Amino acid sequence: MKGEEFLKAVDLLEKEKHIDRDIIFETMELALLSAYKKNFDSKTNAKVIINRETGDIKIYSYITVVEEVEDPETQISLKDAQKIDKTKEIGDTFDTEVTPENFGRVATSTAKQVVVQKIREAERSSLIEEFENKQGELVSGIVSLEDEGNYYIDLGRTNGILPKTELIGNEKIEMGSSIKCYVTKVNSNSKGTIILLSRKHYNFVKRLFELEIPELADGSVMIYAVARDAGSRSKIAVYSEYANIDPIGCCIGEKGSRIARIMKELSGEKLDIVRYSTDKEEFIKNALSPAKNLSVFILDPKKQEALAIADGDDFSLALGKKGQNVKLASRLTKYKIDVKNSEQAKEMGIVLK
Repeated sequence: MKGEEFLKAVDLLEKEKHIDRDIIFETMELALLSAYKKNFDSKTNAKVIINRETGDIKIYSYITVVEEVEDPETQISLKDAQKIDKTKEIGDTFDTEVTPENFGRVATSTAKQVVVQKIREAERSSLIEEFENKQGELVSGIVSLEDEGNYYIDLGRTNGILPKTELIGNEKIEMGSSIKCYVTKVNSNSKGTIILLSRKHYNFVKRLFELEIPELADGSVMIYAVARDAGSRSKIAVYSEYANIDPIGCCIGEKGSRIARIMKELSGEKLDIVRYSTDKEEFIKNALSPAKNLSVFILDPKKQEALAIADGDDFSLALGKKGQNVKLASRLTKYKIDVKNSEQAKEMGIVLK
């Protein structure tokens, strides 16, 4: 391989594979040294140096200056070294070029497999470095492949794996369409870099809100918690430390524009945006939305147990279909919430004024 051709190959690998050129040069030098020792039965110390400017490859044998010689083929005493060159010190070397005439052909053939393997390793490390900081973040890609259990999402340099069990309910995914996903895990093994994706993870909703709501990005509005039953309903608790900012209004947007974009991405999943409060009774009452006329009592702060009392339609709304609403409210507030009507509460000895 000519020097000019080698440098072009290095430039291509650096540009397309995002591999540092120093890693490429060092890998090539190691591979060529291995090829030299294997094909030319070298028992002396040797090193390969590739000129970073011209791409020229040269091999040098060398002997090292030592205090006491143990191997005459690879070492020279300080006394003898200074007879040749008075500037030499212990640890210095004498280098002699030994590049064989036909080395280019032999080296290219022998080193190819080693270099390819090293480049794969470097590329895998580069991918890990690029994507490790994206774990827990939102990414966009193109749906490129499908098998029985997964969709494969083209993320640019690699594919992410979106298991069909991580879709939102019964949503339909079209090949070639653009899709947003939450990165649940980034891992590397002998087969390559594995990026696992999800659309049903509760943090997928959180990241969508952060993407669509500027006030979340600048910190004037904050998310306290998210509870989700993917494909059906999510509850998001928000708050602001600024009295003049309505955190719920910011999330909904003018004429519901912001929340509409998020719901579209969630395939119509219902969203309850509630106001977080440090007053736990108030927070639980908010979390049980859309129920309104509620009375909430903290039964045991240590065990985080609470009782909510509601009647009529509000009782049904507080519970939700198959108890979904109260389950999500419990996850959102971290309290075990028991919902009773007035008669049931009276039997427990709790009488509303």
